[in-house]
This record gives sequence, C-alpha cells and structure tokens, in this order.
Amino acid sequence: MFDNLSGRFNEIFQQLRRRGKLSEADVDAVLREVRLALLEADVHYSVVKSFVTRVRERAVGHEVSKALNPAQQVIKIVHEELINTLGEPDRLNLSGPKPRVVMMVGLQGAGKTTATAKLAKILRSQGERVLLVAADPYRPAAVKQLQTLGQQIGVDVYTREGVKPPDLAAQAFDMAQKSGVSAMVIDTAGRSQLDDALMQELQAIARRVPVNETLLTVDSMIGQEALHIAEGFRDSVKLTGLVLTKMDGDSRGGAAISIRSVTGVPIKYLGTGEGLDALESFDPRRLASRILGMGDMIGLIERAEAAFDQQATQDQAQRMLAGQFTLEDFAQQLKQVKKMGPLSQILDMMPGGMGQAARNIDPADAEKQLKRTEAIINSMTVAERKNPDLLNASRRRRIASGSGTDVQDVNRLIKQFRETQRLFKHIKKTGGRGLPRLFG
Repeated sequence: MFDNLSGRFNEIFQQLRRRGKLSEADVDAVLREVRLALLEADVHYSVVKSFVTRVRERAVGHEVSKALNPAQQVIKIVHEELINTLGEPDRLNLSGPKPRVVMMVGLQGAGKTTATAKLAKILRSQGERVLLVAADPYRPAAVKQLQTLGQQIGVDVYTREGVKPPDLAAQAFDMAQKSGVSAMVIDTAGRSQLDDALMQELQAIARRVPVNETLLTVDSMIGQEALHIAEGFRDSVKLTGLVLTKMDGDSRGGAAISIRSVTGVPIKYLGTGEGLDALESFDPRRLASRILGMGDMIGLIERAEAAFDQQATQDQAQRMLAGQFTLEDFAQQLKQVKKMGPLSQILDMMPGGMGQAARNIDPADAEKQLKRTEAIINSMTVAERKNPDLLNASRRRRIASGSGTDVQDVNRLIKQFRETQRLFKHIKKTGGRGLPRLFG
C-alpha cells in the first residue's frame, strides 16, 4: 500500500533534512517534487493543486521561519495537510430503531460481496446480531458466494428465489424485526457499468426499508476512474460512505487521497487483503503517517491484540523467563503471527528506521522461511517439540524428510531455539545485564 508514494516522500524528506534554514526557493523546490510525486501516484490534479497551495502558504510564512528545525516543521505541515485532504473519520451510523440497515452498493468486480461479509463480521464482533441479505439475483453464484461467506463468519443469510430485490429487502426487514436482529446488511446487485436500471433498483430498495447507511464499494486499483464511479452513484443514491477495496494491491494510492475531496463522501473502511479480517476502519491520521513513511504502530498493535491470545501469550512469556519455553510454544506463536496478516503488510506498518530496515527485507523470502519453520515443527512429534533433547540424528533426518527440507534446515532451527533459550535464561539470571557480552 502506497509503496511508490512513500518511497518518493522519503527521498524528498531526506533532501529536506540535509538543509538548515529554508528559503522560499528551497520550499518551492521541495513542493515541485511533492506535486510530481502526488501526480505520479494518480492523485487528482485539482486535489494536488489545492494541497500544494495550502502547504506553501504555511511553509513560507512565520510558522516555518521561526521554527528551531524548519525541515521537520515542513514535514509536519505536509502531514497535517494530508490528513486534511483525506478528510475527517466518519463512523458507521447505527442509531435508531432496530434493525439498522446498511445497504452495500457498487459495480461488479469491486469486491462488494466480500466487503459485505467483512463488515458483517466486524458488526458481529461488536455485539450486533447481524443478518445478511442476498439481493443480487443477476450475477451467477452471487447468492451462493454470500451464503458461503455467511457460514464462514457465523451469520445467517436471507434469500428467496424469484423475488425482486426491493421485495426481498422488505421481507428480510420484517423477519429481522420479529427475530431480534440489530443490524441488517444488504448485498445489492452490481453492474459492469453505471446504468439507470441499477440506480432505480437501489432507489426502490431505499424506499422499502429505512436505510441507515449506503456504502459504495470502490476498487482503489482503478485510480481516478474510482472518482467518476463515486460521483455517478452519489448523483443517484444518497451515499453516506465509501469502502475502498484492494488497498493492499495499490502501491500508488491516488484514489484514497483524492476521493473525499472530489466527491465529498467520507471514506469509512479500507479493504487491505482477501481475508475476512482484512477490513480496517478509516483513520486519516494513521493513513497519512503510512503514506509519509512514518508507519502505523496503532494499527500494528490492534492487529497483534486481535491475533494473540492474551492469556496464552502471558503463559509463554513466563515459561520463557523460567527457561521452560518449548518448540510447542514456538509453533503457537507462529500461528498467531500468521493471523496478523501478510508479512509485507506488517513490515509496511513499522515506523521510522524500523520501517526502513524492514523494507530491505524481502517479504517473499521471509514468508518462505516462516512456512519452512512451521513445516519443520509440524513434522515433529508432540514429545519432540516439548523436549528437543530427543532429536538425535535419525529423528532429524525423519523430520527433514517429512517437512520437505534439509537436515541443515532442521539443525539451524534447533540451534536458533537453543540460543533463544540461552538468552532468556541469561535475562532471568542477570536481570538483562551483560547482554552485549552475551552476543560478543
């Protein structure tokens, strides 16, 4: 996400930090680079023009000239104006009588049905009793897809063959009222392009049920075309928010930066992967920090909290410090790390120097190493994981064969495990003193 733009901003800011006092000409030179970086990222030209104008007005004035570190002050201004461009966060409106209705709209191929299920999963995790409504009878297998996703997240799906979407939505709403459903999410039909029939059907659904939120799902990878799609829906349907999908595949990110300014519709969620957990609430401050290469530690912590079992992690930490940490514990940790998402996304969320160092790691190689390690541990018996002293030469050959690796890979893992055990025993014994000598 934003790899190209983050890289350009990092180069610009490095040049900026090498300068002392900044003249007006210095600021103009930096802003030319910023303007070019944003245009290359497919940000709408009118948004770029407004953004650069606002930054320049602040950067050549009293705010920077009196700063102790002018370069850092300019970076701060760019960060603040980027947040301003992205728009204020706008949360989902779930007020009023139950069931509260969320209508998902969008063109085919944007990931609307998957986004519908992801949103339902979030609402369910927040204590809502959710009903999904399969109101797309036109796309082949659309109903079946939503039913499959509903089963995966434990949410019922309402569907009836031969019933028109407006009537289906009304029937689902009546049933939801009677059965105590608190949130109803409607997956409406998409089209390959904007047309009157689609808009009339969406308007008819909105007349039949009291819609709290109408969320437009847009594929962020189509660039500025996303803006035209959003404007087309906005002019026919009362949009309350946007869901930008496939953000993990868009290294430029122009749509995310432009769409609020151009359409006036707030972004509410970002799709960051294919998994059903990969939907994030939109936070302009965190997103701006990631765009400028400052990382997203809050997002990283939230992912860790969602993935890691707190009690199990505490127990493992105690066993570590007691020198009782086993390969069984290590296997559990690997599973929890995998729950956090692809390593490429985790590395991208690290700030500052950590992030720069992480970007020098090849995520594909790191993923392969994780899979190799997991395969080796899974090829061991429970007894071997709990007591690696059992791992003689013949057992190691068996494990290597079973995991599709070499004996050297098994030996390397056991060596790393022993070094980790030795480290924690030393920490317990000395309280952390003398660590440099330990690695000397």
